[in-house]
Amino acid sequence: MAQDHGGWQGTPWRIAGWSAAAFALLLPLLAMQVTDEVNWGVEDFVTFGLMLAGAGGACELAVRTSGSIAYRAGAALAVAAAFLLVWATLAVGIIGTEGNPANLMYAGVLAIAITGAFTAALRAEGMARAMLATACAQALVAAIAAGFGMGLPESPPLEILGANAACAAMCLARAWLFRLAARGRMPEGTAR
Repeated sequence: MAQDHGGWQGTPWRIAGWSAAAFALLLPLLAMQVTDEVNWGVEDFVTFGLMLAGAGGACELAVRTSGSIAYRAGAALAVAAAFLLVWATLAVGIIGTEGNPANLMYAGVLAIAITGAFTAALRAEGMARAMLATACAQALVAAIAAGFGMGLPESPPLEILGANAACAAMCLARAWLFRLAARGRMPEGTAR
């Protein structure tokens, strides 16, 4: 098997990851065969496929960037969080419904994370700072949306604050993992 410096190319994990993404893309198609509750159009499949390809590509990049388990875990958590944020915003909306323009503030949160990552040249210390900035942006979105009642009546302020607090906590966890990677340390209980 061909190996690159990240040890990812051609491995069973890589094959499993891309196979899982392909299967995830097929799930809505299968669900449409058995229920009328799922009704996706071509644009839905294209959007979901692009999201999966973007997430998979970001994971590939992270694995090739660092051999640190803490770095890879931080990157995987960042990719998963971004994927879920986009999916939830497009599917049902976090602030009110999916049609609520206040949900566009999450594009700013993602822009801060992506800009911070590339400004840091994907180095662990800079990634930690980018994730802290992202947590602050997430909290700011929550404060603005809840403070101005932007999600009412579908999303009361407490619901908005709770959902965004969970997202901000994930940002802080990513920052911690990247900080560990920058220091060359591992979380307790993990093997090197």
